[in-house]
Amino acid sequence: MAYKTDIEIAQAAQMLPIGQIAASIGLREDDLCCYGKYKAKIEPHVLKQRADQKDGKLILVTAINPTPAGEGKTTVTVGLGDALHRLGKKTVIALREPSLGPVFGIKGGAAGGGYAQVVPMEDINLHFTGDMHAIGAANNLLAAMLDNHIQQGNELDIDVRSITWKRCVDMNDRQLRFITDGLGGKANGVPREDGFDITVASEIMAILCLATSISDLKERLRSIIVGYTRSGDPVTAGDLKAQGAMAALLKDALKPNLVQTLEHTPALIHGGPFANIAHGCNSIMATKTALKFGDYVVTEAGFGADLGAEKFLDIKCRAAGLKPDAVVLVATVRALKSHGGMPKSELSHEHLGALQTGLPNLYKHIENMTQQFKLPCVVAINRFPTDTEAELQLVKDACQRLGVHVALCEVWAKGGAGGEELAEEVLRLCEAPNDFTFTYSDDDTLFEKINAIATKIYGADGVQYTPQAQKELQRLQQLGFDRLPVCMAKTQYSLSDDAAKLGRPQGFSITVRSAKVSAGAKFVVCLTGNIMTMPGLPKRPAAEQIDVDDNGVITGLF
Repeated sequence: MAYKTDIEIAQAAQMLPIGQIAASIGLREDDLCCYGKYKAKIEPHVLKQRADQKDGKLILVTAINPTPAGEGKTTVTVGLGDALHRLGKKTVIALREPSLGPVFGIKGGAAGGGYAQVVPMEDINLHFTGDMHAIGAANNLLAAMLDNHIQQGNELDIDVRSITWKRCVDMNDRQLRFITDGLGGKANGVPREDGFDITVASEIMAILCLATSISDLKERLRSIIVGYTRSGDPVTAGDLKAQGAMAALLKDALKPNLVQTLEHTPALIHGGPFANIAHGCNSIMATKTALKFGDYVVTEAGFGADLGAEKFLDIKCRAAGLKPDAVVLVATVRALKSHGGMPKSELSHEHLGALQTGLPNLYKHIENMTQQFKLPCVVAINRFPTDTEAELQLVKDACQRLGVHVALCEVWAKGGAGGEELAEEVLRLCEAPNDFTFTYSDDDTLFEKINAIATKIYGADGVQYTPQAQKELQRLQQLGFDRLPVCMAKTQYSLSDDAAKLGRPQGFSITVRSAKVSAGAKFVVCLTGNIMTMPGLPKRPAAEQIDVDDNGVITGLF
């Protein structure tokens, strides 16, 4: 049987005008700033007008540690939203914006898949409404003003050896990780070591996703630490008088983007920080707007539950005062067999032994959601045609022993109709009260917070610190940043900081090699293992398969 590609399905979709989608949840024409016929931004006055209205139920979709076999978290998120919509529930989906890095690198598009997609798919995966470009421009404006200040006499006495602010570009480009700039003589700047991050790892991205208004945005931008003086004092964007111009660049980017699914369920797609090197959640503005207009809001957090879900719960929910009503944990039989050591080329064959060996990865994520965070959870098995009944039953029985239901999910092939079993279980879970709790308290030291995440969430025996990380964390505590939450930058492929350790590793420690404060985002970032904040392209980039014909029709974008 020949299947249509994701982009073929998306291009054949009959979209409704975005005004009609908006009207379905009570938004008016004056509430929108339209970007063509099928995209719009929601004006900020909307959230203020509904401030006193009761929020809908919040459903978090997360997953096991990702593998080359694929899990389909965004696909399940979209399909679940469509399924709830089919069941007559007023539903809004809240997702992150894709980054061009993965689109042209390994992953390809990030708008769902099959018959569970958000559209217009090409727009969402490429330039969309320009948010990524605005974030990059604001980031690089600050970098330009910083270097210009040094060039013009350095009144703040900035130590060029202690600059922490990097430029950014929304592309995987390893060549830019470490560079030397300001060369070519006195007129061309002060020579120094520098580097680029990918835009989705920029603190500006985190700030955009955590800000709740223009005034909050400006205050967060003002607080960004760009480096230190020769006497060791922090230098901020406010010291450089950059926050106003940066906020002007981000004014429209702060507004959530409204699109639709193939089944016309409203979807807010806004902000796109990676979860391995950033905090991995869509914006607070989008989530709060969705909660005011939907009785049920389905959102997702990046990569596995040890990364995106932990940061959603410990950082975003803490900052925004959110409390999830249910968690969906996505897994596939293929991915679990991969965690059990089965080669990708053999995953289509039944192998109960490899599946049994890989199941502990799922167990750990279930335990984290239900025992650490104390949230009700359902496992969604994103079904593949090669899954056998014996394999599916093995997963069901294993989860039942942990007291967690399993729902088969066939939204890739069937759209919302393939997610109704999952939707019914989610509705049941949402009605039960829960005792949601954080991994650590605000009063814990930075070292205690890092240890709590490593031991409770990852299952590590403890944490090792390089001398550099030890010194940096002690300095941050002395500067008064010890009450901030911690954003761990860690490989997505393993519960450990070693991508090769699949399943549920035992007897390991996490190595923190450096730390820095994102004072505007209001969290401390810790880099573990060999994680990079600027990815590189693979040997065969997805960009090689992408093309556009004379009629403007794009192909190869998954």
